[in-house]
Amino acid sequence: MTTTKFQLEPLTCPSCIKKIETKLGKMDGVEESKVMFNSSKVKATYNEENVSKEQIKETIEKLGYPVIN
Repeated sequence: MTTTKFQLEPLTCPSCIKKIETKLGKMDGVEESKVMFNSSKVKATYNEENVSKEQIKETIEKLGYPVIN
C-alpha cells in the first residue's frame, strides 16, 4: 500500500468532501481516502498494482477540483 497527498485549490463547500471521497472509494485499488476541508488536501491510500497516483489525480480533476501538486 502507498499513501499520497494532493493539494487542491480551496474547497468551497463541505459537500465537496463527500463527492471526492465517494468517487475515490469506488476506484479499484483505493483502500482509503480522506479529504480535509480546511486545508483542501486529499490523502489517499492505494495499491499501486491496481491504480496509479496519476489516475487518482485525474479522477479528482474530472470531478472539477484542480490539483495544485
